[in-house]
This record gives sequence, C-alpha cells and structure tokens, in this order.
Amino acid sequence: MSMIGNFVALRPDKLAELKDDPEAIDAFIYPEDEAAIPHHLDVDKAWHAIHFVLNGEVWGGEGPLGQAVMGGEEIGDDIGYGPARFLTPGEVRDIAHALVHLSPAQFSERFNARALHEAEIYPQIWLTEGELARDFVVDHYRLMMDFYRDAAGRGDGALLFLN
Repeated sequence: MSMIGNFVALRPDKLAELKDDPEAIDAFIYPEDEAAIPHHLDVDKAWHAIHFVLNGEVWGGEGPLGQAVMGGEEIGDDIGYGPARFLTPGEVRDIAHALVHLSPAQFSERFNARALHEAEIYPQIWLTEGELARDFVVDHYRLMMDFYRDAAGRGDGALLFLN
C-alpha cells in the first residue's frame, strides 16, 4: 500500500459546510466522478520528503512551513491514514506567502538524500534513486507551491489528507 498526499482547495462556504457535517467529507473527497473535485493536488509519495525538507523534522514543524503538508485541524473520521485536516483561508494565505520565499532551486539545495534516509522518511528510496528522487520531490514541491498560490489568490481554505 502507498501513502499518497492530497490537497484540495475549497471555498470558505464549502469548508464551513464540511465542518458542520464532517461525515460528508468521505463523499466529498471520494466522489463517484474524480473530476468532481476541483482544485485537487496529489503529491504522490513526495509528501513526507517535502515536509522534512521544509522543516528538518520528521513530523513536526513551526509556522506556516510546518503547516504546509501535515498541518491543519483534524476533521471527521479516519479516511485512510487518519482524518483529513483543514486549513482556513488565512492559513492558506500564510503558507503561500512563506513558500514564495523558498524557490524550487533553493528547496532542491536543501534536499539531502542521506538525511532523508537516516530520518526514515517515507518511502525510503532516497539513497537508491539518487537524482531521480530529488527531481521527483522538487517537481511535487513546485506543484504544491502553485496549489497554495492559486488557492490563496481565490481566498480558499484547504483539506489535507493521506490515502
């Protein structure tokens, strides 16, 4: 089984609706038609490495960068690997602003395969895959930056979840 990181931007009214009815989250993130989820980003197995490179910690982190991948307040029941978590529009804006200050090139410079391996960062391919692993993570970081920039521009909140 794989652990896939997901981000879904959603309007404040939809976020409020899900907070009022957390049992609706499962149907929202797993609709019959996957195209029914606008503004969805799947960062595949890069989620844990992105978090670690941003924060230097396996699970923790401070400020907006600590919230970018694994942050937010839990909402609803377990949907695969724990409950979904939500970020308010203000938190999304703060994360987008923080990410602007770490370009993909700077992020790539922070990437350290040995440190990822020693910290046992999922999926533990860092020493065997070399530059392919770096490119995989940096490409998904770039997509995540775009996700937050676009969501902040629309005034959206976000749901984060692993499945």
